[in-house]
Amino acid sequence: MRPVITAQGLAKRFGDVDALAGVDLAVPEGTVFGLLGPNGAGKTTIVSILSTLLEPDAGTATVAGADVITEPAEVRKRIGLSGQYAAVDEALTGFENLEMIGQLYRMRRRAARARADELL
Repeated sequence: MRPVITAQGLAKRFGDVDALAGVDLAVPEGTVFGLLGPNGAGKTTIVSILSTLLEPDAGTATVAGADVITEPAEVRKRIGLSGQYAAVDEALTGFENLEMIGQLYRMRRRAARARADELL
């Protein structure tokens, strides 16, 4: 199987701290992959880079065939990401949360509503 997620030489530094130092990764299509490690191991940094929320200082990465640095919009179209807490705002409905997230991604309100409806 071809890898659906790849990373080669990913590095990220925060001040004097090397959060990532040359991470290589290949996740085959159709697999379930877990990223485990102690606090401070770089898990959140890797996920942030792969989801285009953070740019690496060095290295390359692709998600579903799209480069996280040169094609971030394509990566975002192809992924779903839920953090530790699934709802952005617990007072909102699922539809309203999806609509709000769409608007955070700079979608027009009508497009965000249509996409939320499609996802539900």
